[in-house]
Amino acid sequence: MEEHFGDLAWWPAETGFEVIVGTILTQSTAWRNAEKAIGNLREQHLLTAEKIIKTKEARLSDIIRPAGYHHEKAKRLKEISRFVLNECGGQLEKLKKRKTEHLRTILLRTRGVGPETADSILLYALDKPVFVVDAYTKRIFSRHKLISRDASYGDVQCLARKNFPVNTKKLNQFHALLVETAKKFCKKKFPLCSGCPLENVK
Repeated sequence: MEEHFGDLAWWPAETGFEVIVGTILTQSTAWRNAEKAIGNLREQHLLTAEKIIKTKEARLSDIIRPAGYHHEKAKRLKEISRFVLNECGGQLEKLKKRKTEHLRTILLRTRGVGPETADSILLYALDKPVFVVDAYTKRIFSRHKLISRDASYGDVQCLARKNFPVNTKKLNQFHALLVETAKKFCKKKFPLCSGCPLENVK
């Protein structure tokens, strides 16, 4: 996959907090829609936890409309912003010093943050070596008979942990490569197996 796609340099963002915002906005939508919403927030100079909290929910919802489910996501952005301010005063470097499991536990207590979002924040915003499991990962792994179609999030993560280096940079690239491979080749309905970088992987 790396030979085919090269270094994907994920996550595309200017700050760690922008990554966190992106993990919320990209839920249940395509990245291009989340990117439009992030662009709107940037234009309004609202890409800080403090400013998101101070912005009225109705206005915030309107600004992030391109991301879909904008009313709910506005609430979630406020919740994750409170989390960031309460836990580290907005200074993510302080969070990075904490243990991964502790961070994951408290992230999962936050409204709108499930395992995939929590792990995305850990990996891409806080530089923690965790494997992010998403629909693309499950699709590729199940089609290559590595997991069953109904495998749990934890089962897939455990498989990766046992067979892949626990290294932040490599896990970042691995997840990005899986996403790109699924989007370009391992499509949901009509997979393009011919030419796929995983075509001959058994």
